[in-house]
Amino acid sequence: MEAAPLYEELFYKALRIRLVEERIADIYPSDKIQSPVHLSIGQESVAVGTCQSLRKTDLLFGNYRGHAFYLAKGGGLREMFAELFGRVTGCSGGKGGSMHLADPQVGMMGSSALVASTIPHAVGAALAANRLMKDQVIVAVFGDGATEQGVYHESLNFAALHQLPVIFICENNGLAVHSRLKARQAFQISEHARSYGLSATRIPEGYDFMQVYGEFSRLVQLVRQDRKPRFVEIQTFRFREHVGPGEDYEAGYRSRKELECWKAKDPLVQDQALVERFRHEINREIDAAVAFADASEAPQEEHVLSDVI
Repeated sequence: MEAAPLYEELFYKALRIRLVEERIADIYPSDKIQSPVHLSIGQESVAVGTCQSLRKTDLLFGNYRGHAFYLAKGGGLREMFAELFGRVTGCSGGKGGSMHLADPQVGMMGSSALVASTIPHAVGAALAANRLMKDQVIVAVFGDGATEQGVYHESLNFAALHQLPVIFICENNGLAVHSRLKARQAFQISEHARSYGLSATRIPEGYDFMQVYGEFSRLVQLVRQDRKPRFVEIQTFRFREHVGPGEDYEAGYRSRKELECWKAKDPLVQDQALVERFRHEINREIDAAVAFADASEAPQEEHVLSDVI
């Protein structure tokens, strides 16, 4: 695909995620949304830049800040809003909420509120792909805080030891809730991943979906060819608070100057001509999805044990 059409396609997908999440922030005070929300506003380029190279048959395991990856991987928008509204038409039957989005039909295998908990699931899926000789790339997505969990280290070691076709994506926004990286880690994330024998790449320009796409597509092709694990750390910045629809710069752990620096490089802020070209079409889709969720049935007594094994 030529650069200009690809730029517009990725821009559209990233803007769609941002407008969806801005609508979620608008709706949230009404109490229609039945779960906490962790917004990806500011981090959309990571999701669209990585998912663009993946097939539906490639499996992605996400985390609780998962709206962007769910949508970028092809998850249904109507089903997502219904899930947030706690309706039976939701992608998880209204039982999971914002932090447990899944759409296996497009390879979005799920996310979890437990930090780092889906990383071993991705490694297990990669082991299965190898043993069943499936032409799949498996992706594990997590934040920098997850790199402090024991299961993260066990998973990297296992993937490297058994040479599994998994790509580990660390969305490094430098924060675990309010704790900055330098207060938590004596190691450098990418360098530490290399200590397990993994090939590790670092992308500082997490605001640039074209840069993310170019580098990640190269990694995907390598994994398809040699079936070996890869690690990529992508620097990014979340604009909103850790959990919830608002901002939290008054808390003092970061500054608005940092926000303005990222906004100055953010194509969704800087390229207002494309925003205006695409905004109305996207908002019509969002309106329809919200209406679908509003009109959907709330769970009844007979739904309590459905899908429970």
